[in-house]
Amino acid sequence: MSEEIEVYGQKPLTVQEVMAHIKLLQEVLEKVMKKGQHYDTIPGTSKPTLLKPGAEKILATFRLGVDPIVEDLSSGDILRYRVKCNIKTFNGIFVGAGVGEASSEEEKYKWRSIVSEKEWEATPENLRRIKYTRDKNHPTIQQIRTNSYDIANTILKMAKKRAMVDATLTVTAASDIFTQDIEDMPEEIITGESKESNPESKQKPKVIAHIDDGKLVTDNPNTANTATEPQIRAIRALLKKLNWTEEEYKKTIGHPHFHELTKEQASTLINDLQKMKETEA
Repeated sequence: MSEEIEVYGQKPLTVQEVMAHIKLLQEVLEKVMKKGQHYDTIPGTSKPTLLKPGAEKILATFRLGVDPIVEDLSSGDILRYRVKCNIKTFNGIFVGAGVGEASSEEEKYKWRSIVSEKEWEATPENLRRIKYTRDKNHPTIQQIRTNSYDIANTILKMAKKRAMVDATLTVTAASDIFTQDIEDMPEEIITGESKESNPESKQKPKVIAHIDDGKLVTDNPNTANTATEPQIRAIRALLKKLNWTEEEYKKTIGHPHFHELTKEQASTLINDLQKMKETEA
């Protein structure tokens, strides 16, 4: 008899037991988990996205523990970690595993925006680049290489998190309900680009508004470079994970109201907040 079966008893699960398992997952989603904290809904996906705190809740529900094994695949200045996350019962029985990997060569870790023109000029040519974007108003941005050792812990934590979420989805058969984590959100959300299949969004631009001194201020609805609603939802979700209020965001980040951000600013802010969230993980 395999260890995977022994955790549930001395025989395979019955249809009724499988149905009870699925029902329990659905009840945990509906009654215990909170949107934006344990899972989130990413536009363009058909299922909620499982986040790290949500994976922990599911594992706790089934009384399962995590035993990560780290494999260091780093070479030179390139940091790369692969983590195998073994899932075990409270009495040590192995029930399955997940794998996750992260590297300093990933786009969001490899490059960062410049602080100033002086920093750009002081950076050797082989450590800086001009990146082309889809933004017609800002077709290029200046970036420099990130010091990989400054984000070593972030890379390791990301690999572990990816492995744990993968293991949770696999071992608890939760893939029917959830999909991948927020860092794998579609590129259109990060960049603010709309899909070509939705011409109405281009023909009927939304009127954008914000609150200023308690009054509703309407911005120019023809501002094509304004941050998109999916970007703003992503920012709010990340702020919630960091336990920040919008007032704390304004004071700490120094950005204007969400709706006053450009697509490029929103994209940079999403990446920065994501890195901060991973550092706190």
